[in-house]
Amino acid sequence: MNDRPERWTQATVYPDMWTDPADDPRESEESPEGELATIQDFLTNYRKTLLMKCQGLDPEQLARRSVPPSTMSLLGLVRHLAEVERDWQSWLVDGDPLPKLYGVRDGDFDGAVADQAVVDASYADLEREQALTDAALAAHPDLGERVGRDGISIRELLVHRVEEYARHCGHADLLRECVDGRVGQ
Repeated sequence: MNDRPERWTQATVYPDMWTDPADDPRESEESPEGELATIQDFLTNYRKTLLMKCQGLDPEQLARRSVPPSTMSLLGLVRHLAEVERDWQSWLVDGDPLPKLYGVRDGDFDGAVADQAVVDASYADLEREQALTDAALAAHPDLGERVGRDGISIRELLVHRVEEYARHCGHADLLRECVDGRVGQ
């Protein structure tokens, strides 16, 4: 007996895509101008991709673990990225880091349980921490400026954000396919 879901897509034009280009909220006719705008555009699109990969799933599906011994789940990724956004805020200052959102190490993944209240709180955490990090970074328009205890450049921090979301969107592709067989870009 095969317990893997059958692969499927909502796209009708390109059957290997998540959605048709005309319906993709990440598609734009305009290309960003300049380095900062380009980095922000990539980050915005990866953020949208993560949310798209989680759309239409119930709490059990969002919290479903990939393969043992991994604790990774789509909900865990949402919580992890909220935690990472919070951590990036600490990189911008000289003081002590902010406390972890979910307490202990791996609390982001371990606490990703099939409960609607946890799901709602996790999305709210992500949205709030993204907004706080975005606001903190907006105060530093010079991409070469070095900030925080480690003297990281704003450019490096921004590119690291894109890398983090891109890597986890790859995980989300596989996790979603395991949940219900949905594939695509």
